[in-house]
Amino acid sequence: SRFETCWPALMKDSHGVIIIFNPELPSHLKEIEMWYSCFVQQQPLLDSQCLLVAHHKPGSAGDMENLSLAYPLNKLKLIHSNLEEDPEDVRMEFIKYFRSIITIINESREREELSIIS
Repeated sequence: SRFETCWPALMKDSHGVIIIFNPELPSHLKEIEMWYSCFVQQQPLLDSQCLLVAHHKPGSAGDMENLSLAYPLNKLKLIHSNLEEDPEDVRMEFIKYFRSIITIINESREREELSIIS
């Protein structure tokens, strides 16, 4: 991709990765493996720092329940977003995700401070 040269700058000091994809496009299902590999595994971030969002376009009756992703993507938190039907659910999931990232940041900061002190 023509943006690959920018990736190191995007990744630098990042604490979380949200990957949004269209579950109805087979090509997207292959691409999210690459995004996960580059942005999560190679950094390395914890799987809990990654959120997958399967975004369903308005009017697409996409099968939300039966989206089965292969390993290692099946270990990640996956939410379905359909902003026509359930914007509030999506909002709550994002808030939960951001809270978990803040917890991870605070814990690692405390560990750093302790290691400096000791």
